[in-house]
Amino acid sequence: MNLESNKVTVHKSAKEVFEFLTKVENFEQIMPESKQKFEVLNDVRFLFQLKGMPEIVLEQKGQEPHSKVILGAASEKLPFTLTANIEEVEAEKTALKLNFDGEFNAMMAMMIKNPIQNFINTLSENLGKL
Repeated sequence: MNLESNKVTVHKSAKEVFEFLTKVENFEQIMPESKQKFEVLNDVRFLFQLKGMPEIVLEQKGQEPHSKVILGAASEKLPFTLTANIEEVEAEKTALKLNFDGEFNAMMAMMIKNPIQNFINTLSENLGKL
């Protein structure tokens, strides 16, 4: 299942956006209001829970300086990645789009598609407000 957020404009340089996204503790600032739990586990891993959803542990899986940050599920029960694509438009203006890529059976995909789409849209909108 592949989902994309809307492309948002962040009024910061690509370097600043990249550095923000590589510090896992910063994700608490962009979580939806329905966040019930957020806990930094280490430098590359954090746990969060949204209302009505199970706890999810995300960890950094990779990065390309100033252009891409890849997070992935730490559990193999729900295998997915969340990729932030960062593109500098001007010195203090960056375009950002989040891509969610997961492998789920048809029933699971149907149940989680809308909540995940809303989640990644909220993350990208909140990044646009930085």
